[in-house]
Amino acid sequence: MADAIKGRGASGYLPGRFEVTLSETVDDGWWTDESEEFAAPGLRTHVTEEVARSIISRNRSPDIPFSQSVNPYRGCEHGCSYCFARPSHAYLNLSPGLDFETRLFAKVNAPELLRRELARPGYVPSPIALGINTDAYQPIERKLQLTRRLIEVLWEARHPFTLITKNALVVRDLDLLEPLAREQLVSVHFSVTTLDPHLSARLEPRASAPHSRLRALRRLHQAGVPVGVMAAPVIPWVNDHELEAILEASAEAGAQSAGYVLLRLPHEVAPLFRDWLQQHYPQRAEHVMSTIQQLRGGKDYDSAFGQRMRGQGVYADLLARRFELALRRSGFDGKRYPRLDTQRFRRPAPLPSVRPSSAQGELF
Repeated sequence: MADAIKGRGASGYLPGRFEVTLSETVDDGWWTDESEEFAAPGLRTHVTEEVARSIISRNRSPDIPFSQSVNPYRGCEHGCSYCFARPSHAYLNLSPGLDFETRLFAKVNAPELLRRELARPGYVPSPIALGINTDAYQPIERKLQLTRRLIEVLWEARHPFTLITKNALVVRDLDLLEPLAREQLVSVHFSVTTLDPHLSARLEPRASAPHSRLRALRRLHQAGVPVGVMAAPVIPWVNDHELEAILEASAEAGAQSAGYVLLRLPHEVAPLFRDWLQQHYPQRAEHVMSTIQQLRGGKDYDSAFGQRMRGQGVYADLLARRFELALRRSGFDGKRYPRLDTQRFRRPAPLPSVRPSSAQGELF
């Protein structure tokens, strides 16, 4: 087991499940000089510009409340140790470990693709979930502003959308979110895993601190933007005791709805999270994983619809009851988001088609 790396959620380059060759760094003892010349290279974030071929992803999952989503980035610098999206980097022949949070891809043509998709004559509007696989407001958004440009397209088309984030950077775009909210075209959820800044720094090292998220939630609420909270993920014996406190603090800040999701450990996330437990909670790691397996039918994860978000068994039932009781005590009971309006949609003017240049020149 490697040592924890400050500012990163993973501690190594766990190979993806599709790899056919493996590489490993070995200190052969040849260099004894401890000078900077022979030190291990620093872990910097590297962003690759990607020209995507499509931008709207569609799903029919019965336990997900949206059918369309848009993700402007691959990988996420927040570095959440539990992130269910980490295995997606394996499709790129990259590690779901450190590569997922240090080697990022930005879909630089995402706004143009979205405009082109919305302009299609046969397109039927339904709410788009923005930034579901990886956070649309992760740190590189501050410079690249792909999410902001996507919201500009959605505002122009009066297209409804939702977003969920754990970054206070979202308040930067209040000038867009506020008029969208007035037309019932947007709702925002904040993912709050813990109220403990020290635990947050270990679980999600480059996400906004919990108090910053609550402050951003309050600011959006005061501006008239519908806001909610997701206590996610709930991790047995790590942050599960905070469920009621998270709901109470979020309600006090102005949240209108709340939900929770149990920890999910698909594919490579399971060994990565086990490694994280051994680094930060070695004395309770076995107990945590034992409880997770009780929730998942004896496995680290069960992907069955209806169970993957909540689990099954005594602990799952108790957690569901605690959540319902906390909803009532915190004042969420009866609160509902305004329904997003698809009737305001107006098809944007399509962009002119540009033929890519050819080394052979043009015949006509």
